[in-house]
Parts: sequence; structure tokens; C-alpha cells
Amino acid sequence: MRDRSAESGFPIKPVYGESDLPPDLAGRLGVPGEYPYTRGVYPTMYTARPWTMRQYAGFGTASESNARYHALLAAGTTGLSVAFDLPTQMGYDSDEPIAHGEVGKVGVAIDSIDDMRRLFDGIPLDKVSTSMTINAPGSVLLLLYQLVAEENGIPGSMLNGTIQNDILKEYIARGTYIFPPKPSLRLVADTFAYCRTETPKWNTISISGYHMAEAGATPVQEVAFTLANGVDYVRAAIEAGLAVDDFAPRLSFFFVARTTLLEEVAKFRAARRIWAGLMRDEFGATDPKSLMLRFHTQTAGVQLTAQQPEVNLVRVAVQALGAVLGGTQSLHTNSYDEAIALPTEKAARLALRTQQVLAYETGLTATVDPFAGSYVVEAMTDEIERGARELIDRVAAFGSSVAAIEAGFQKREIEASAYRVAQEIDAGERVVVGVNRFAADVEEPYEPLRVDPSIEAAQAARLARLRADRDGDAVASALSTLRDAAAGTANVLYPMREALRARATVGEVCHALRDVWGVHRPSETF
Repeated sequence: MRDRSAESGFPIKPVYGESDLPPDLAGRLGVPGEYPYTRGVYPTMYTARPWTMRQYAGFGTASESNARYHALLAAGTTGLSVAFDLPTQMGYDSDEPIAHGEVGKVGVAIDSIDDMRRLFDGIPLDKVSTSMTINAPGSVLLLLYQLVAEENGIPGSMLNGTIQNDILKEYIARGTYIFPPKPSLRLVADTFAYCRTETPKWNTISISGYHMAEAGATPVQEVAFTLANGVDYVRAAIEAGLAVDDFAPRLSFFFVARTTLLEEVAKFRAARRIWAGLMRDEFGATDPKSLMLRFHTQTAGVQLTAQQPEVNLVRVAVQALGAVLGGTQSLHTNSYDEAIALPTEKAARLALRTQQVLAYETGLTATVDPFAGSYVVEAMTDEIERGARELIDRVAAFGSSVAAIEAGFQKREIEASAYRVAQEIDAGERVVVGVNRFAADVEEPYEPLRVDPSIEAAQAARLARLRADRDGDAVASALSTLRDAAAGTANVLYPMREALRARATVGEVCHALRDVWGVHRPSETF
């Protein structure tokens, strides 16, 4: 029997035994719900209730996405996850020239509080947990959500959900940044402070390894670079005057789940253990909630194939199984057709049914951390922890995660891993079913979901009506107040909220901040 290599590069032995376990296994494991949280952040995990089934959805107009959300809720999803279109993610309105051709394509177009009202029409925001995948303008969309909730008599104290708000990974792997890193980190810290007072149940950031993994990061790189970014966010908040135990309990994380099931289970367990140690030993956190790495998982979009797309149903089921066995708090399962286009309603429902089968037909929720003590999983957990800690130290040698980003370190490491995988697939050394092995001679026809191109014109018309109907002087005054706050040291979310209440658009608010903070250019130094 020959040894094989894990995604992270360490060898996988054909047989594991007791000698592969660390001598201090009991201390490294602990018990569920206690430090170092290897076995899970809660004592009962899924035995009390399953993970949150949070399906990611959004396309076209707010009304179209609202209909999809109602369909998902009726099908049994327990949390919503909003996908925004590219102009919204970049802080542009739908009628700006730069937005042409992208309105409503990869998510829903949200230009103002009017769109946010339509997006959540008829949805009880005090009962549904909502995640919003938005980063540079994350605070803007959170405030719109809060304003709509208040209009429906729901105070901020009752809102439960997450904004991604993880700008550092945008400079590494994804690219939807607006402002330079320093003011971006200030905006993150201002959001932490605002939410502590105004929306105390809201998770203020979802520190994301998912997009780095989709760009090619190995499990070790995903854990290391994500947690290193987390360290920078904690430092930024402390430097802004916040006490660690005042904001750390609301930090959350976002990881991928690949098809390499055993390594993925080990990855999640190692990440919890590392974060607990960092928060306790480096930052002196004492609140147990500050030490808990709570995370959302999404199955691996990059591993879906356009060839024989139905095979993706199997891939997604295996990936979801790894996330559940690894102890995720919430889960999105990709639709089988997402390698081709936006998911159809049937495909989205099948993705949700995948989670429901795991939750209600497999017995996985009957016991906590079923792989605890497994020779192979414990050995892999130690390997990933060791590799991730070494890589975190390499990032720290630059002085901070931001400094390492400036030097291009994380990007180079991820690109090297992605290139290696591409070579292995091209050479046939890495099997992708339906692509480089077991291919079909003829592919069956598939009719994808298509976004109506007239959406852009409709959004522009709505924006024209909004600007005609609102109090223009009140908007201009509110935006001026926002610029003054951005130029000083005040928390910018309060004047931002009042500008949005006056019906300023997402683009206008972001442009007001651009006027003061500028924009980040990739060729510029940090």
C-alpha cells in the first residue's frame, strides 16, 4: 500500500493506530462546549437541535429574491443568506455606468431602503436569522436591514444574523474592496462598536476562509490565513478602545467544505482549538464565548462541474456530511447546477433537502463529535493544527496580516497551491469524475435560470423615482454629516444610518466615504 497526500500536503498513511495519537489526547480534546473546544463549541451540539440550514440566495430584483426566500422558508430552511449583485457589493447604484451589464446577475440589486423593504416583505425579521454576504459596504446593508425592521416594529435588540464584513480576505482572494485597508479596518471596528449597543445579537463579522479556499488555498492555508486575519480584526478593535470580551463573542467565521471528508472534519476541529488558544493566550479573553470559534460552512462551489451536473448532488452531500461531522453552526449546500448558472428553484430545493436528509434520516444528530478519538481524524487534526500554526507564525513575521497582504504573501501561497491542483487535474493524477475520468460521450441538455436583462432599466427607473420623491436637501445634509464623521474619529454608522433613513442610496453613501477615504488600487502600497 502506498501513502497518499492530503490536500494540505502531509502524507496520509494507509493504516493508523494508537501510536498515531498524541500522548496528551485527553487535554487536546477536552469535552464538548469547553476549552479548547476541539469537540464543539456547545455541550449538546446537534442533540438539542440541528444546525441552522441557511440557504444562500438572491438574484434579479428584490421582489424576485423575496419570492425565492418565501419558497425556501416554506420548504423548511431555518435561516436566510442574501447574495448581492456585483454593483451592490462594490458600493455602486444600478444606474451608474460602471454597473452596466451586472445588475441582478450574481445576486440581488439593492440600491436603497425601498429595495430592502421589498426584499424582506412578509418575512418576520424577529424570527428569521439572516446572513448577508457583503463586505466593503456591509455596514450600509446592515443599517438598511435594521431600518426596515424598525418600520415593522422590530427593535435592533431582536435582530439575529450576520454580515460578512471581512475586508481583508477581499485584498487576498476576492477583490470586492472599495477603500484602502486602514479606513476599511476602522469601518469594521465602528461596526463592532455600533452593534454592541444597537444590535447586540448580531454577528458583526464572518471572517472568511471560504473565498480563499475557492481561489485555491489548501485546508491548512484556509485555516491559517483566516485566523491570522481574525487576529488583525481583534487588534483593530482593541486599538479602537474596545475591550476584547465586549466584542469577541460576536465574531464568527466562514469556511468551505470539500469532498475530502476526513481532512475537512479534522480542519474544523483544529481551527476551533487554535482560535481558543489565540484568544486566551494572546488577547487575554476570559469570557468563554470569546474563545469559541463559531462558523458557517458552504459546500465547495469550485469543485462543482458543468459536465454531468447531477453528479454534483453526490459531491454536495459528501461535503455537507464533512461540515456536520466537523461541528458547523450553520450550513449552505450548493445547488447541483451552480457551475452552469444561478440555481433553479428545483435545484435550490434539492440542496435544502440534502441537509434535511442528513439532519433527520442519518442519526448524525444523536451524539456529539462522533469522530472523537479516531486514530486518523485525531492525527489529521494535529497535522493541520501544526501546519496552520507554522503558517500563522510566517504571517506574523511580517508584523500583521495586513503587512503580509501588502507583501503579496498570502496571494502567492494560494496561487501556488491552485496551480499545483490544476496541473494534477490536467495530468490525470487528481480524478474529477465526469471531467478527466468517467466522462460522458454526450451531455444531456440543461435549461439554466436566466436573469431578465430588463432588470437594469427597471432599477434605474426606480432610482429616478426615488430621487424625485425624496427630500434632496435632507439627503445632501445627511451625506455632508457623514463625510464630517469619516474625516474625524466619530463612529460613522450613526450618520450613515440617518442618511439611509432619508433615502440616500447605497452608492451615494459609499461615494461620500470615497470622497474622504479614497479607494484602494491594487498597484498601490498599503
